[in-house]
Amino acid sequence: MKVDFSSDVNTSEEDVFVFPASFAQQRLWFFDRLEPGSLQYISPVAIQLTGALDVPALEESLNEIVRRHEALRTTFVMVDGQPVQVIAPSLRWKLPVVFVRSRSHSDRDVQVQNAIAQETQQPFDLSQGPLLRTKLLQLDEEQHVLLLTIHHIISDGWSKGVLVREVAALYEAFSQGRPSPLPELPIQYADYAIWQRQRLQGQVLEAQMSYWKQQLSGNLSVLELPSDRPRPTVQTGQGATQSFGLPTNLSEQLKTLSQRENVTLFMTMLAAFKTLLYRYTRQDDILIGSSIANRNRAEFEGIIGFFVNTLVMRTDLSGNPSFRELLHRVRKVALEAYDHQDLPFEQLVEKLQPTRNLSYHPLFQVWFSLNNAPMPALQLSGLSVSLLEVKSNTAQFDLSFDMMETPQGLIGTVEYSTDLFVPATISSILGHFQTLLEGIVANPNQRLSDLPLLKKSEQHITFMLEKEATFNFDFAFN
Repeated sequence: MKVDFSSDVNTSEEDVFVFPASFAQQRLWFFDRLEPGSLQYISPVAIQLTGALDVPALEESLNEIVRRHEALRTTFVMVDGQPVQVIAPSLRWKLPVVFVRSRSHSDRDVQVQNAIAQETQQPFDLSQGPLLRTKLLQLDEEQHVLLLTIHHIISDGWSKGVLVREVAALYEAFSQGRPSPLPELPIQYADYAIWQRQRLQGQVLEAQMSYWKQQLSGNLSVLELPSDRPRPTVQTGQGATQSFGLPTNLSEQLKTLSQRENVTLFMTMLAAFKTLLYRYTRQDDILIGSSIANRNRAEFEGIIGFFVNTLVMRTDLSGNPSFRELLHRVRKVALEAYDHQDLPFEQLVEKLQPTRNLSYHPLFQVWFSLNNAPMPALQLSGLSVSLLEVKSNTAQFDLSFDMMETPQGLIGTVEYSTDLFVPATISSILGHFQTLLEGIVANPNQRLSDLPLLKKSEQHITFMLEKEATFNFDFAFN
């Protein structure tokens, strides 16, 4: 079997290797067949390189990473009605360089974001590949941006960290004429896919499935968030993002509350987010999607691949509990979910067969995650390496909150469906969220309905707007 890659990549003439796809890869493959050319699962990485750059050493670093990680040499075809991984034995990568000329820093930033957007608007062919594209933007003699555009079927958020760290380590060695300092990988992603399928059988599969069938039994209501526009009959996947940050003192107070209540910071933030959704919708059965790295073996930690799994966090908010009581309900649900994290989300959806509706995502419509500290800037010989923020123009869900711990406090990005919301509404939501968090740390014994969403200075303005019937986003403030 042979594969045909683009002109930027040279493949060997040897036969490729074929392995079963993982459950997660299988799901994305079928999504791609249903909607060929979809842009929802294209994941860009932008690496800022400041200093005197050795471009040949960088190109050689990328080639070594592609050699080390079979996932980056993988495409997908159908065999007996099922997708399989097709792994090319070798690829030779060429790094195209694009010169960016600008009159100001702001103009340059716009051009960089435009270049990223252009890359994310180019679909991948999962059967042809490659499923990684690279481009080097030269801004001036000492400013470059390395664009890596990857399809989610061969990568995840954790993989981005692996990729950046390996680029830095290999470049440091190759730019000084030294060999690779990285040890050979103990296993490859294809080994994981085989292990996953062998493990999830019999009693292990039955125990995992039994929990989730019970947890997600009964009526799974759609979260009816107030929106600026009516929900379309078919999701377009179009979206936008807004970034935000919480003050350092508020972030510390949230950590202190978490420690006092014997919960993780994630549990506290998830409970607060559910409180916000409860106040907007008055629904007391709220399901939220969240991710788990799913790298619970040491051998998986250094591999590029699609490991991440989705957990459905379903919480009962009935009875208008205090925030403290809700927090312990969330803790119980989260710990049980972690104990049953091995069941692939794809198998769960297949087993539950929720009502399919092209206007919203099955099982949950809103997403929340809290990640570890971002990777600090890496200082190499004559070069500084850091990640650039990438703005998204797609949205998988109605609303996604992705938060991160930093030394300066909690930061986050909201990705939202532009089918439903306008930017001003998202700004309002972020303001309400911060006010709610301030109320929680001030008195976590307050009932959910009594926690503040508006600052005192805003309450009079809102009252007047509602009185004049011009406030079109009907939040439940009282």
